[in-house]
Amino acid sequence: MNTALTQTDFHFPGQTGVYHGKVRDVYFVDDLIVMVATDRISAFDVILPKGIPFKGQILNQMAARFLHATSDIVPNWLLATPDPMVSVGRRCKGYPVEMIVRGYLCGSAWRAYEQGERELCGVRLPDGMHENEAFPTPIITPTTKAEIGEHDQNISREQIIAQGLVPADEYEQLERYSLALFERGQQIAAERGLILVDTKYEFGTCNGQILLMDEVHTPDSSRYFYREGYDERFRQGLPQRQLSKEFVREWLMQNGFQGKEGQTVPEMTPAIVDGITNRYRELYEHITGETLVTETSAIDLAQRIETNINQYLNTK
Repeated sequence: MNTALTQTDFHFPGQTGVYHGKVRDVYFVDDLIVMVATDRISAFDVILPKGIPFKGQILNQMAARFLHATSDIVPNWLLATPDPMVSVGRRCKGYPVEMIVRGYLCGSAWRAYEQGERELCGVRLPDGMHENEAFPTPIITPTTKAEIGEHDQNISREQIIAQGLVPADEYEQLERYSLALFERGQQIAAERGLILVDTKYEFGTCNGQILLMDEVHTPDSSRYFYREGYDERFRQGLPQRQLSKEFVREWLMQNGFQGKEGQTVPEMTPAIVDGITNRYRELYEHITGETLVTETSAIDLAQRIETNINQYLNTK
């Protein structure tokens, strides 16, 4: 199997800077951003010690598909994908919040609800709900965008506007875009026998225009349930069959890790790593209806990526 790409250190003509995020390495080249989706994996805002082969390719290719499939709703930053692990796009000034859209009560929202909380990011939640139950209508629960080593923080619509993080009229547009994107994502998922449960969107501005940024509807940014069996499992109070990164979080929690000080990441054995790769592949093939095409020969991923990016930049 191909080895995982966990770090890059490129130097492109015209490069003015680089940002190494939890998962992506972003190179600033002239007025473009070159985003490399590495095989790093994070959970609880912590980068785990081993990479996941093909994860970067899967995320990058899925994100590109969904950006194209939603460009009629909101314009986006993407210009090209010169390599399976790379996207090139317009440089934007990102808003300092992430738009989380939830269609179902699960994950961190359920954990808070189970503890008795009935308000999430200023949104009042109905009493009497059960885990994995659909909300009457999707809700938006924004978070701040964390710096490296910090955690995202829940924040309300009112706080965002009052603190001047996003102007009121622009924030209202972000809400409209987010709900429309979520509806489209649910439609696409339903066609593939899946339920889009929740997801996050990031937006920015470029030349005065609001653009959709980053990844869209990938397993790192979204949670999916299988449609088949959902109703029966819900009635019986059983866990839903899901395709998302939540299973990684659950594995970590079962082994005593939630990103808190003093906790140690459990050992990522080859079986654990292979299992995560297979889950990502499964989601890609299920949601796209296509077989994931990968290079299984021993290649230098960094060299391939650098070559493909330079070839693209030389055509600009």
